Amino acid sequence: MKKLTLSLFLLLFSTAVAFAQAGAGSMPAGNGNSASNASAAIPAPPAINANSTPVELARAALAAQGGDKFKNVKNIWLVGSVDLYAPNSARALPGKFSLVTAGPKMRLDVNAEPVFQFKQIYDGQQSFSSMPGVEMPPADRFGMPVLAKYDQPGFTVSGLPDKKKLRGFRIVDSAGNTTDFYIDPTTARVTQYLIPYGSYTFGIEHSKFKEFEGVLVAMSFSQRIESTQGTYFAEYKAKEVKINQPLNDDVFVIQ
Repeated sequence: MKKLTLSLFLLLFSTAVAFAQAGAGSMPAGNGNSASNASAAIPAPPAINANSTPVELARAALAAQGGDKFKNVKNIWLVGSVDLYAPNSARALPGKFSLVTAGPKMRLDVNAEPVFQFKQIYDGQQSFSSMPGVEMPPADRFGMPVLAKYDQPGFTVSGLPDKKKLRGFRIVDSAGNTTDFYIDPTTARVTQYLIPYGSYTFGIEHSKFKEFEGVLVAMSFSQRIESTQGTYFAEYKAKEVKINQPLNDDVFVIQ
């Protein structure tokens, strides 16, 4: 797997998920919420049907995600494992991911020793990568964080054709950053979304969810990159979740 393309895979993860884990030495302070103590259920979202408008679909999807509680999340921390696959390969490169996000800020650590280690930080103004030449946009311009902003000035919502049984809509910000969402018509949960970025198309599919403090979190999900070299694929499993924890001062420091 070429280093640049793998780093783009990690870029996909950081921009798409926006739920994070801090690495050793950068852990959030205090006790958090693990996968064993999920809290109260999220209220049922508004019902959608074949005549629901794109804005109504976005509204229902946000409600299913946790509504205002999702919009007001200060930070989220995931702990988990990842299996990375190169094109036309049945063998996975196993590793552990570490990502913490707080608004536009993020820190990603991936450990797939002895083959690969990677660190990337965006402190809100500038980015750092342990792999020279790899840059990334703020983590809140693509993917799930965009859903929380669908009704804000500068964001437009338009319709997409249904994808099998899934209902689709597109959110675009004032800079042209685009995320295509596909939701389950029964639960309104985001099942898939696509992110065009440069010459690549990033795809994410959720397969398992849990609720934490009234916020829906994807616990098992897969991601792919469609590129000229072929399709790169990854499978992620979150094992621990923490929300709105105090963060150590050095989490987003670029060193």
